[in-house]
Amino acid sequence: MLSIFLTHDAELTLYRFFEEAKDVRFRINVQEDILARIREHEVRSLVMKEEIFGCPHEEGIDYPLGEKCPKCSYWKDHDRFANTE
Repeated sequence: MLSIFLTHDAELTLYRFFEEAKDVRFRINVQEDILARIREHEVRSLVMKEEIFGCPHEEGIDYPLGEKCPKCSYWKDHDRFANTE
């Protein structure tokens, strides 16, 4: 997922990248698309997490708010904010 804020108080522009067969971080076409979006919006500052930050399913969209993702058993027992294995 790529989120771009055009100003500090603006709503974000959100891009989602999905691939069923492979981790999208290693797909050249996804990497190129992310770079294109960054250039398109003339991004001047960037923050990026090195590790995976939770499952690809979205709370409130793919499953109810406040619940654990029913599709990703690993994340049921892990807090993505705790930065622990």
